Amino acid sequence: MLNVRKIIFLTVGLLAFAAATMAFRTAGGLKVGDKAPDFKLKNVDGKMYSLEDVKDANGKKPKGYVVIFTCNTCPYAVMYEDRIVDLHRKLSAKGYPVVAVQPNDPGVQPGDSFAKMQERAKEKKFDFLYLFDDGQRVYPQYGAARTPEVYLLDKDLVVRYHGAIDDNAQDAAAVQTNYVANAVAAIEKGQEPSPADVKAIGCSIKFKKS
Repeated sequence: MLNVRKIIFLTVGLLAFAAATMAFRTAGGLKVGDKAPDFKLKNVDGKMYSLEDVKDANGKKPKGYVVIFTCNTCPYAVMYEDRIVDLHRKLSAKGYPVVAVQPNDPGVQPGDSFAKMQERAKEKKFDFLYLFDDGQRVYPQYGAARTPEVYLLDKDLVVRYHGAIDDNAQDAAAVQTNYVANAVAAIEKGQEPSPADVKAIGCSIKFKKS
């Protein structure tokens, strides 16, 4: 009974937290059909990368990029970590590698410092780029508001899908719709993803207050 109560309490708490963050959205964000800006950020290996530098699992120039704003500390981001690893392995082989960007200010959220990012990437065996948005210059250009939040770009950096990874943050086994994977499948068939924009559920990005 105690475990059931804990699960209910955690579920209610997460839903309430998500509801509180859903109202927040960076003004002027990218919409489906907009061209996204490239960027150059430090990866957990200490090297700088832009989207132009990214290769897919076959060592070729990607057909597109699965840009995911995520972090170490958000409960939703943590629940998606293994799924992001799996998503990268499946989609990078098709030409759509994951490029993860950590947007939180470590002064506000110490658990998202660059050193902690390196630790987390090693612990979880991330085989995709995990970039640090140092100075928080990139996420406002995209309009990301929460973690995790996806921008699926084609080879020309045009946004083809935006939003949630799938339809069940809390239980990977209960997922019925894999939005990102379905969007890539549609693009591969020469079709437009549908839906093309699904509200992401997650934690608000922690920004430095002046």
